[in-house]
Amino acid sequence: MALLESLTDPEVLAAVNDAANMLDDNDSVALAQAASAGIARLEAVRFRALAQLNRHRDGARSVVQEVALELSLVDNHAGALVAAADAVTSRLPRTLALMDNGKLSGFGASKVATATAWLSDEDALAVDALLEDRIAKKNPDQVRKAANHAVNTIDPDGAGKRAEQHREGRRLTLRHGETGVASIEVEDGPVEKVAAAYQRIDREARALRADGETRTLDQLRADVALDLLLGGQGGAGERSEVFLYMDLFTYLGLNDDPAALAGHGTIPAALARHIANGENTVLRRIITDPLSGQVLDLGRDRYRPTAGLAEFVRVRDRECRRPGCHRPAQACDLDHAVPWQHGGHTADTELVDLCRRDHRLKDEPGWTYHLASDGTLTIITPTGQRHDSTPPPLHEPRPLGDEPPPF
Repeated sequence: MALLESLTDPEVLAAVNDAANMLDDNDSVALAQAASAGIARLEAVRFRALAQLNRHRDGARSVVQEVALELSLVDNHAGALVAAADAVTSRLPRTLALMDNGKLSGFGASKVATATAWLSDEDALAVDALLEDRIAKKNPDQVRKAANHAVNTIDPDGAGKRAEQHREGRRLTLRHGETGVASIEVEDGPVEKVAAAYQRIDREARALRADGETRTLDQLRADVALDLLLGGQGGAGERSEVFLYMDLFTYLGLNDDPAALAGHGTIPAALARHIANGENTVLRRIITDPLSGQVLDLGRDRYRPTAGLAEFVRVRDRECRRPGCHRPAQACDLDHAVPWQHGGHTADTELVDLCRRDHRLKDEPGWTYHLASDGTLTIITPTGQRHDSTPPPLHEPRPLGDEPPPF
């Protein structure tokens, strides 16, 4: 117990807190980073303690309730915490090591535990090894996407079956909040339908806003969604689009390489084919650089005309280009990396997709954005931290002479 008390010694923490009040911007960021690393290490300690408790109790269901009481957690959170602790300490040693080194939060580690829960111990270890160099210092959503991609790579057949099971478990839930408000949620709905539904609601909300509505976009989205559910007007019906990325061989069933749905991440090949073969689906040929996998051009062989440059940039970027933001490109602003009034040009080499929040962030004092010729966007924060974002390739880089036949 003396060792544990030393980790959070009140006198040491009081001295640090006093010093924090006199730090400049750079040192404030550095202290926050150090604190986050320390929290990750303590979360690893908590994982080991909870896993040991669970082993002592032979995995009894009452462990969750005990943890909920002792740690002042709701049952669902306590159950997820115990399950993650058990998985990380027994099946994911490299993930646990990242926590010990302060490079991965407990919440991020739980995403790996959830993604690998249905794998055999052997496959879980393989995914753990594959992720070791990919999830350090990533946010939980990035970890979730990387973990699901690794799982699809290690066990593509199992991933397809698991996706079917998840989709069969779809449900509508109601949660009561503070006085006078509640939340309704479609849980585990088919991702292509949920994404398309959100796009339709967002478009209707933006149209109302453009017509002079004083409600915020968030309020309008909620009101439009409820209006549609209750049988009101909700705006005119319209077709919405989602971007699904899969190669020709996967589409034809010649391989089971994972596909990607913008804003969501990796999905199994079987599910991607199901979405691609929908009655309202529009297929598109995209020409890529075989060496890098980056988009070079959009084929014009489609049922509806191209929207030109804006569409090209959105297809290329998929999502908001700020690292860690996954708002689909369709809901983003096209922004000049070099301001147009300062000599920027309206060309694909100078345009990027940024969601409205990150578009505004770009104009805040001290933020610098630079777009390189290869499409890499470098963001420098006011404290000098650099973050790079490159448009995701549509396929892994291939050596010359190994290109697939044209589509």
